[in-house]
Amino acid sequence: MASIAPLRSHWAAASRSKYVAGSAITNRIAVSRFHAASLSRSKDDAPKAETSSAAATNLTPKSSESSTAESETPRLPRNVQAIYLKPLRRDVEYGVPSCDLQLRSYSVRNLEFFADFALRAAYYLKLPAFGPVPLPRITERWTVPKSNFINKKSQENFERITLRRLIQIKDGHPETVELWLAFLKKHAYYGIGMKANVWEYNELGVGKTMDVSLENLKNVMEPKWAHFGRNKNLETSEKVLEMMNSEKYRLAASGNAPMTNK
Repeated sequence: MASIAPLRSHWAAASRSKYVAGSAITNRIAVSRFHAASLSRSKDDAPKAETSSAAATNLTPKSSESSTAESETPRLPRNVQAIYLKPLRRDVEYGVPSCDLQLRSYSVRNLEFFADFALRAAYYLKLPAFGPVPLPRITERWTVPKSNFINKKSQENFERITLRRLIQIKDGHPETVELWLAFLKKHAYYGIGMKANVWEYNELGVGKTMDVSLENLKNVMEPKWAHFGRNKNLETSEKVLEMMNSEKYRLAASGNAPMTNK
């Protein structure tokens, strides 16, 4: 109501003065309108001070300065950057399975870490790897007596949960798969067990070639296996007697009687 009172007074003064020029009346009306608008102005229209966020934006460096700062910082190698990303994978062509690797552990952290390591090793060996696929848990429980004397009637329960992951290799060469498994075995992580099923594909009639190779192995291994066990060949014992009955051996042992086979 305070803003309307000055406006009424100006209108009353304009109506009483009959001999005043029209220009003066219009000026008074304009002044009264300006005064009412100034009184009705809200506090929100007043100029506000700069906030801390605006001041912070004004203090930020320019894009050119940020680009120069980024260029000065050394860039990590690609193999180091790949550690923070998902492991890369090779594309499969035929989809023929060649190896199933099963990882077992009691700790989820160790299991996931080694599964990631196995996938990265398969990528660098150009092996298409799939997984890791979570397998059902193996839960084992035991109930044993708590003590053997006064607490023998009270029992205690133990539980062990085995976690498993499956990684499958497809379209892999047998030698490359063996190299991959040997690399994982060499750099095995603690608390991790591995079980691998490997498939090899050969042409028809491979049984005949396996029989021939077995006979060749027998001829090679027989002279080596002859040195094991108590029953030795006669040739070996005869050579030992000849060596012990030689003059050099008797002089070294200071004995004159010859050695005989009993």
